[in-house]
Amino acid sequence: MVSRDTPWPDGTPCWADLMTRDPEAARTFYRELFGWDLQVGGEETGSYAMANLGGKSVAGIGQMDSMTPVWTTYLASGDADATAAAIKKAGGTLLQEPFDVMEYGRMLVASDTTGGVFGVWQAKQHTGFELANETGADLWNELLCRDTAAAKDFYADAFGYTYSDMGGSDYDYWLFEVDGRPAGGIGALPESVPAQVPSHWRTYFGVDDCDASVAKVQELGGSVLQPPMDMEYGRYALVVDPQGAAFCV
Repeated sequence: MVSRDTPWPDGTPCWADLMTRDPEAARTFYRELFGWDLQVGGEETGSYAMANLGGKSVAGIGQMDSMTPVWTTYLASGDADATAAAIKKAGGTLLQEPFDVMEYGRMLVASDTTGGVFGVWQAKQHTGFELANETGADLWNELLCRDTAAAKDFYADAFGYTYSDMGGSDYDYWLFEVDGRPAGGIGALPESVPAQVPSHWRTYFGVDDCDASVAKVQELGGSVLQPPMDMEYGRYALVVDPQGAAFCV
């Protein structure tokens, strides 16, 4: 478990939120799945909901009518404008220029050179995850793409990442490090994944029982893209909520 009430180090995945067409239904789904206490903001926030566990924020749910429902990973920055410049210099594309989110922080949305979309968060009153690496909270964030070399170059240039090779003879996977400490992953999309699936960031949520959680996802109207499977570090599955947003447990 990690509990934090100060800004995360630059480049660290510091927040994840779901933008969806039906936030009310999404709140019901994730409340039942993870036991989240969801506090819905006023109209000035676009009715953005903060998900809490034990009084600590773990994720957000907001409304966006013009896009496919998606979980977005945000990387921490002490200066969003400087990070925006670094992203452009590294060859990335700004999808939303830096803007203030009231008194809570400053953010932007960008895509890397492989097409992976991510957010950047400069903390003010909202510092990001207050609880992580715990049941019901963010456990891991990774970019899956078709050109890991290009992705590594981009994030090294834009965020200063260093890397450790965690792949094998049949899989290309790298830990990215912030100040020498593992902070997330960059991996190759398997050849079996259809070509139309773009590079994307995945959000993993901790659960006590992967199989039971997958059954609960289906009971609540979601579906399974990849059934539970074991790997060296644990057991995981890739699932989709009822509105179509994918995430891992």
